[in-house]
Amino acid sequence: MPAAPPFSLVFLHYWAGSGREWHGVAADLGVDCHCLTPDLGGFGDAAAPTGGYSVEAYASEVEALIAQRQLTEYVLVGHSMGGKIALALAARQPAGLRGLALLSPSPPTPEPMTEEERQQSLGSHGDPEAAEETFNKITARPLADELHQQVVADNLRTSRAAWDAWLLQGSREDLCARMPRVQVPVCLIAGTADAVLPPQVHQRELLPCLAEKTTFHLIEGAGHLLPLEAPGEVAQLLRQFMAELVAEDKAVSKAS
Repeated sequence: MPAAPPFSLVFLHYWAGSGREWHGVAADLGVDCHCLTPDLGGFGDAAAPTGGYSVEAYASEVEALIAQRQLTEYVLVGHSMGGKIALALAARQPAGLRGLALLSPSPPTPEPMTEEERQQSLGSHGDPEAAEETFNKITARPLADELHQQVVADNLRTSRAAWDAWLLQGSREDLCARMPRVQVPVCLIAGTADAVLPPQVHQRELLPCLAEKTTFHLIEGAGHLLPLEAPGEVAQLLRQFMAELVAEDKAVSKAS
C-alpha cells in the first residue's frame, strides 16, 4: 500500500464555478489524501465573503479556513481565478505552505480581456443561454451530461456581486510586485486546447514572475476546465508534485 500523502490539499475553484469541480480529482487521489474543496464567497453554496471580493480578501478567507482546520502542512491547488488567489496567499509566505499547484491560473498581471469581452460577460449574469455558450468555450474534451449541467448550474447560481467584482476588480489586479515572495515550489498545469488562457499566456505573464525551478506541464487536448476534463491526469500530476516535495525534504534533511 502506498503511503498517505504527507500534505493536505486545499483546492480553489474557478470564477463562476464551485468547489465541486474538484470531486473527480479528489476521488482519483483516494481517501487517504486529505482534500478541502471549499466554495469561495459568493460562489456555489457559500454566502457573501465578509471581507469583500478582492483577490486579497479571498486569500484571507482561505487563510482563515486553513487556520480553522488547523492544517500544519498543505499545498494550495488553484484553478483559474483560484490560481490568482493562491498566488496572493503564497506571497504572504504563510506557515505550513509547502507548494503551489496552478491549473490554467489567472495570471498575476491583469487578465487578458478586451473591454468588449468584459462588458459582454457583465451582461450575461444569470442568462442560461450565455451559460451554455460559456460551457462550449471553456471546454475542449467531451464531458458527461451530469458534469455539463453542473458547470451551467454553477455559472447560474453565482451571486451578482461576486460575478461583477471579479470582472471589474479581481481580474484586473496586478500582483507582479509580490511574486518574488512566492518561495515555495510551483507546479503549473495547462491544457493545450484552452481557449480562455492558452499556454502562451502563462509563458508570457506568469513564468517570468516565478522561480526558474517552476515546472510546467501540458495536458494534450484539454480546455480550460482541467479538473473536469482531465481529473485523472491532474491527480497524477499532483501525486508527482507531492512526491517531488517529499524527495526535496529528504535531500535537505540529509544535507543538514
